[in-house]
Amino acid sequence: MRGAPAVFIDRDGTLTEEVGYVNHPKRLRLIPRAADAVRLLNERGLRAVVVTNQSGVARGFFSEEVLHAVNAELIAHLKAQGAFIDGLYVCPHHPTEGQPPYRARCDCRKPKPGLLFQAAAELGLDLAASYMVGDKISDVAVGRGAGTAAILVLTGYGLGEWEYRRPRWECTPDYVAQDLMDAVHWILARSRA
Repeated sequence: MRGAPAVFIDRDGTLTEEVGYVNHPKRLRLIPRAADAVRLLNERGLRAVVVTNQSGVARGFFSEEVLHAVNAELIAHLKAQGAFIDGLYVCPHHPTEGQPPYRARCDCRKPKPGLLFQAAAELGLDLAASYMVGDKISDVAVGRGAGTAAILVLTGYGLGEWEYRRPRWECTPDYVAQDLMDAVHWILARSRA
């Protein structure tokens, strides 16, 4: 039996404003139209799953307690605008910074696809029918590694990735979107086709 399709969404720079390390819940701000985009996915029956690297834990910039508080704030912001996510998967590791268990070479740090594989197993998702959306080419690479379509958004680091780093990319996105809402419209158009 095939699983459900999902849209995997990077957090910082794609769903929320890129402000560096979000070390307090009050620093979290949704990008304009992001909650509307998630709500549209909810309405159309596509699973919305956040996948995010948070090496600030490994680096000692904030604790797991702060990370959980920031993610709770994200969920509250979305709920206040009538949207919800079906799952939230975090890699707190860094391969060379911090102390064990956070200093680790793991399978969950993007661009490795471990978070997507974990979400697919736990939520019953069909990766081949799913999409990865993010503001870095590493987000595109994680989608490729997991077998999803991949979209680069021009919010967060995306514009710099597109305008200045493109000649060095090792993979390319299926679509380049202005923001998460543009990405969702593209996904929905493909889903209907």
